Amino acid sequence: MKEELVYKDPARPVEERVEDLLQRMTREEKVGQLLQLDGRFDIEKEYKTKHPGSFLHLLAEETAQAIELSETDRLGIPLILGIDAIHGHSFWKGATIFPTQIAMACSWNEELIKRCARITAREMRNTGIHWTFSPVLCLARDLRWGRIGETFGEDPYLIGRFAKAMIEGYQGDDLSEPDSVLATAKHYAGYSETQGGRDASEADLSRRKLRSYFLPPFAEAAKAGVGSFMTGYQSIEGLPSTVNAWLLREVLREEWGFEGILVTDWDNVGTLVTKQKICEDYTRAAALAVECGNDMMMATPEFYQGALDALEQGLLDEEVLDQAVGRVLRIKFKLGLFEDRRYPDIPAAEAMKGIPEHRQAALELARQSSVLLRNTGVLPLKEQKLSTIAVIGPNADNPFAQLGDWSLGTGQTGGDETHPREAVVSVLDGIKQRFDGEVLYSPGCSIEADAAHTVEKIDEAVSIAEKADAVVLVLGDQHHLVGETKSTATLELQGGQLELVEALQKAQQKTKHKGLRETQQKAGKELIVVLINSKPLALPKAVYEAAAVVEQFNPGMLGGTALAELLFGDCNFTGKLTISFPYHVGQLPVYYSQVRGQHGDSYADLTQEPLYAFGEGSSYTSYDYGELVLEEKNLTLHDSVRASVPVTNTGAMKGTEIVQAYVSDLVTSATWVQMELKTFARVALEPGETKVVELEFPVQDCSIVNAAGERLVEPGEFELLVGPSSRKKDLRAVRFSVC
Repeated sequence: MKEELVYKDPARPVEERVEDLLQRMTREEKVGQLLQLDGRFDIEKEYKTKHPGSFLHLLAEETAQAIELSETDRLGIPLILGIDAIHGHSFWKGATIFPTQIAMACSWNEELIKRCARITAREMRNTGIHWTFSPVLCLARDLRWGRIGETFGEDPYLIGRFAKAMIEGYQGDDLSEPDSVLATAKHYAGYSETQGGRDASEADLSRRKLRSYFLPPFAEAAKAGVGSFMTGYQSIEGLPSTVNAWLLREVLREEWGFEGILVTDWDNVGTLVTKQKICEDYTRAAALAVECGNDMMMATPEFYQGALDALEQGLLDEEVLDQAVGRVLRIKFKLGLFEDRRYPDIPAAEAMKGIPEHRQAALELARQSSVLLRNTGVLPLKEQKLSTIAVIGPNADNPFAQLGDWSLGTGQTGGDETHPREAVVSVLDGIKQRFDGEVLYSPGCSIEADAAHTVEKIDEAVSIAEKADAVVLVLGDQHHLVGETKSTATLELQGGQLELVEALQKAQQKTKHKGLRETQQKAGKELIVVLINSKPLALPKAVYEAAAVVEQFNPGMLGGTALAELLFGDCNFTGKLTISFPYHVGQLPVYYSQVRGQHGDSYADLTQEPLYAFGEGSSYTSYDYGELVLEEKNLTLHDSVRASVPVTNTGAMKGTEIVQAYVSDLVTSATWVQMELKTFARVALEPGETKVVELEFPVQDCSIVNAAGERLVEPGEFELLVGPSSRKKDLRAVRFSVC
């Protein structure tokens, strides 16, 4: 009689299937399941010698080859295939590339963020990939860190909400659905708290500080049902994240009840031996990694023999190994891979990528992510008064700057392929498509150019500015200054950008000095500065005092279309910053939620106020906030804070205001931040329209982490502050008490 294979029966409960399969596996097969190998090497050899449970960095036909190999497995265990689909299916040529996380966060639109993550999953489905290493939940702190653009910004509450939206978009209602992919909450935890902004440096964090600011977004991800977590590169209090049992077992597994898989970042297990040097060999590193709670070891092929040796020497408990393998198998069952290995369908993948519906979502997110930081009245552009526009700057026609990090051409895959140029609408493209008059263009300088070449290009830029009725100057940073291992010592504009701005400003002042009439001024036209950059920069006065300043960060494929529409007033600006801009790098850290208690409120030589504050963003209309009213001022721990405020559109254009609610706990048993965002509301208003905006959140959200490391709400007096940004002058306040 043929033996019943319980693990192959989809009608049986997942736990029964996992247990049955585990009992049939050899040690070698079990260890192999914990290994994720780089697919850019000889995958057939690697598969046959190490039995890996996963590959990453495979694309197209390569995924089919890997899946076919898994069909030859003695037990038929499928592979799970992963890739960095970060803000779109990043490395699939022609896929829809959305704004980067720091950009999309400025939309403050969870539903739109969720929709774009769902589109990414749809574009992944037919390429054979079903695991994305996204979203990033790191807290932006030191702006010199190269990975700021991968974050949602500086606020733990917002990070948690936007992460939940992306997770739900990627994973859908059921992981076994073809359009669903496994999401990853990374980098767990505290990776962004660097020394000097240097990538993966030791993070100076106590457990209390972790619980206060860095862990809450990850707790929200676990609550949202994210399928995987990824550890960070850095160490905390002497322990690399990969072997921090408190973080990985006590908090993640026991406290939060996380049942998914924990994957290391790139070669984290190897780094224990080669860089951090806390293990003398791969045997001890493998044992420690598994014992501390890791399930999938990314890009450390030495783990395989190291783990087998650790089992043989008694350094690794087989029961602990089985727990890790069980978690990997469980995810594979939940993804439905034993029934559908998700072979690639390349023609279907090609037909799906970049379809109009997907590009429209990218365009809408680019519109809502763009932030108007300054406008003296030069915007919106009045087309009937313009015959010529000069578009100037190194990022004005730069598709790589538009797409941002983690896309083809940025180097992470090791190849030199790029996304099709025709799929990307640059600022220059967008203005040419929108404006019927003459458009003149000069890069003006290079961010990497030598000085002599820069002078030549600057002269060209000034020349075309003299001929134009409006000047759009596009500045920022580029890939050599962005990303993993690419932290910067400064935040200033690089290359010849400062010289370019000064030359254009000098030409403007010269024209004005001649006293020419406004209609005759050419280079004297006010500068409209557009920033396309991965993170906040320390801008020169000539930029932040320009007639208009627009922040787009890295706006994705349709950023130029969105910008042109916004500049001409076809739609209104609604975006607001989720990260603060300093005047100078010496102000860092400049995030809004500073801990109270310092002496004084300014440097002796410079303000401590940011240039642009968290939550800040203007539009082509104006909003008036009425009286802030609390439903009840005396509350218990089981109540909710309920408030209302009338908001009126007092301008002539319809718009959407983002109403922000902050709380300050006035007296705390341990030092705490001056205020924290607790909720927000998007309110659409026609000209002259008033809406009463309702704001509500649980009193339990008004918690602190006390000196003993416990999160709790302390009875006492609180202040609710509501307004259009985190600046104190913008906020209306009312007090309430909790008993």
